[in-house]
Amino acid sequence: MKIIAVIPARYASTRFSAKLMQDLGGKTVILRTYEAAINTHLFDDVFVVTDSDLIYSEIFSHGGKAIRSIKEHESGSDRIAEAVENLDVDIVVNVQGDEPFIDVEPLAKLIEIFRNDLDEKVDLASLMREITDEYEIENPNNVKVVVDQNGFALYFSRSVIPYAREKNVGVRYMQHIGIYAFRKQALLDFYHLPMKSLEASEKLEQLRYLEFGKRIKMVETTHVGIGIDTPEDLEKARKML
Repeated sequence: MKIIAVIPARYASTRFSAKLMQDLGGKTVILRTYEAAINTHLFDDVFVVTDSDLIYSEIFSHGGKAIRSIKEHESGSDRIAEAVENLDVDIVVNVQGDEPFIDVEPLAKLIEIFRNDLDEKVDLASLMREITDEYEIENPNNVKVVVDQNGFALYFSRSVIPYAREKNVGVRYMQHIGIYAFRKQALLDFYHLPMKSLEASEKLEQLRYLEFGKRIKMVETTHVGIGIDTPEDLEKARKML
């Protein structure tokens, strides 16, 4: 089973323009992320896929592997699917380009799902963590997920799910952590399927997979990514080196 990591890397960012090309201890953020993905030793290969000539050149000039995104895409899955369509690969793991401090354990858990999935019942695997703070639960920027007894996703929403009509029944609220591992075929199917009403309403691409019957296995973790979304985040990251 050939497993690769793909790092989607857009140059433009609403909150922090060109953040992936910012200096982080003598190297750019995207180069540090690329090198960190290689140093996990989890993957047979690692690629950056980008819409930017600058980012492409940054990776290529340091001996790395980059793929130029040809089309404009509405989602990360679309961008990754275009990149891997002609690659000989079985499992694709997406790594966030703005998280240079990669935590190996949750990525290893996602890969293990597919190694143990001998009947190929899993199309995607992703991460979730329990949240208990009321503000975190109600915040629409925190996507919530509910799962069945076997850990497969039933639904994702920006709303509070499940709704607690009855209190004290042991409901746990789980936040979706947007790191995925895909079977290549699930990605290619997504790429050629239309956006339906649930995805359009919630603006959550993972709902397209559910609407078309794909099975998403959720893995619980305590992982909280250290992302660089603002100049303040960058300063914190510099202090961590």
